[in-house]
Amino acid sequence: MAKEDVQAVTSSQEASGGRLTGLRRGGRAAAASPVARHLAVLAGYLVAGIAVTWPRATWLTDGKLPATRDGGSYVWGFWWMAHQVVHLGDPWFTRAIVAPAGAELGYHALMPLEGLVMTPVTLAFGPSASYNVLSIILPGLTCYAMYRAARLWLRTQAGAIAAGGFFGLSSMLTWQAFYLLNIAAGALFLPVALEAAVRLRRRPGPRQAVILGLVLAAVLLTDQESAVLVGILVVLVLVPWLVGRPRRDAGSGGPAGGGTPTRARKLAVTAAAAAAALAAASPQIVAMVVQSRAGGASFPPRGADKAYVWYSANLRWMFGVSPRAVGLGLTALKPASYPPVVNGGQTLSDGIPAFGLVLTVLAVSGLVVSWRRRSARLLALLWAGGAALALGATLKVGSRVYVPAAEVWHGVRVSAIMPYTWFVQIPGLAGFREAERILLLAIVPAALLAGAAVDWLWARAPVLITPVLILGLLEAGWGGNPAIGTMRTALPRLDAPIAADRSASLVVDVPFGIRGGISLPGEGAAFDPEAQVLATADGHPRAVGYLSRIPPSTLAAIRRHAFYAGLLSAEGQPRRASESLTHRASYPALLAAARRDARAMDVGWVLVWHQTPDIARYLARTGFRFDYAAGGALVYRPAPR
Repeated sequence: MAKEDVQAVTSSQEASGGRLTGLRRGGRAAAASPVARHLAVLAGYLVAGIAVTWPRATWLTDGKLPATRDGGSYVWGFWWMAHQVVHLGDPWFTRAIVAPAGAELGYHALMPLEGLVMTPVTLAFGPSASYNVLSIILPGLTCYAMYRAARLWLRTQAGAIAAGGFFGLSSMLTWQAFYLLNIAAGALFLPVALEAAVRLRRRPGPRQAVILGLVLAAVLLTDQESAVLVGILVVLVLVPWLVGRPRRDAGSGGPAGGGTPTRARKLAVTAAAAAAALAAASPQIVAMVVQSRAGGASFPPRGADKAYVWYSANLRWMFGVSPRAVGLGLTALKPASYPPVVNGGQTLSDGIPAFGLVLTVLAVSGLVVSWRRRSARLLALLWAGGAALALGATLKVGSRVYVPAAEVWHGVRVSAIMPYTWFVQIPGLAGFREAERILLLAIVPAALLAGAAVDWLWARAPVLITPVLILGLLEAGWGGNPAIGTMRTALPRLDAPIAADRSASLVVDVPFGIRGGISLPGEGAAFDPEAQVLATADGHPRAVGYLSRIPPSTLAAIRRHAFYAGLLSAEGQPRRASESLTHRASYPALLAAARRDARAMDVGWVLVWHQTPDIARYLARTGFRFDYAAGGALVYRPAPR
């Protein structure tokens, strides 16, 4: 080979080597980039969330939804928000359900923020897609939010990743994402608010104040109960900082001036955060005030008192094995796991109020190894306090219920020494009826302490990390409750003729009912969950409705309709409306009034999901005839006059 050829090859090799070296350096730089690292962590969490909630992700393509009225309400909520965004309307009042009376939605689980964010998905793929997508990604997003907060306290990346997983992938959180979407979405803001509050303490300035204010507004625009928990967490973070004495070297300008912020500056940035929260959440606050003035925030005291006792955690199973492990086949752990049916028949209808055994052991271990840190002891105190509040107004230990220092509230026995009994007497908190949901706050410090234990293992015994995480994964996630079935996102054979009707005629579902979520009796029966899902496809106003709070004015308006009163009587549920009308008039007179009322309301369609002879006779006598059957329902139309 010629000398010139050798030199050319050598130069080419050197250039190639230089390019490879540059690529390697670029790859290492990309891997070391904070953005790339955070994206990788987020992607890993999202995949893990999909895995531990499988087969929930398949529902997106299979066209399935949880067969619950909550699920139907979420789908309707996404549709309603998108509809109002497109038409620039007020989303906090509707006549599309509980028609023709309509209802205020200031206290309803409407999730205006999530509905607004998901509007493009809703318009492109439908409200059921928005519901399913958000349910699928929430566990991963919650993990990532907890990871960010944990990085501010834990020493290693491994500990922060573990803390995020223990929080967002817990059975407690994933169950909520499966069935109670507004609660899961609200829990996402617990670690987000924790990070924002800690950053405000470290760098008190306008930017951090506005961020914290926007976080507080966001949770109020998501779920009001979660806003209470987030508010408690933020107060616990900021109050010690506000009342603490500044050091003598405090400068006037805070961190920017090189000194510790003065008390005046602390108060100023805290006030700025509160102002930002009030400004951003003002539409939701106004809607709540309007509904409260109309009496829509009230509820029967006896119903709430019963809920204080019913929806509470059990001390024996709170720290036991997650039922997820038993569901995966580890039946030997069943005696130490939260049972599917407890307390004389209560099922897993509102969540899994249990931390899990692995998280409990790691959190206690993290407290031991971090005992010298004052913040660790404060986290343990928050964990214990949240667990104590979650026990509710009585003390449940296994199958036994203890009521020490008993008092009677509206016929319900409660304990005068349980912390929750005093908690619900704080002004504005009487409506916080589900004590067990306070565990969503308590699991935040538990996950951080568990991350501290992983920190310690990573530094001293990294070989134990893998088995610990495997054990944690056995208790993670939730794959659905077999007792809760699924429903279709669409029933085209049933709904197509209704959708083809371009009028604004009213659709009445039988069983007919206006149901409430805060121990309110409502009116009528527990209607089929498909009703509100179908309403999003055909666009017709629906007579039924499932609301978090039922304003008395709404029930009063419904009870004045003779058609509904007769329908309730035919259903065998002669509640207030049917009783009051049938006592004042004979049954033939009621039928005549019901026929006139149905025409006045423009009832164009009646969907009978559960047929009985009484229902068939009542519809025939009030001017309706059978039209067709599809999707498990019988469809009636008004007969020609």
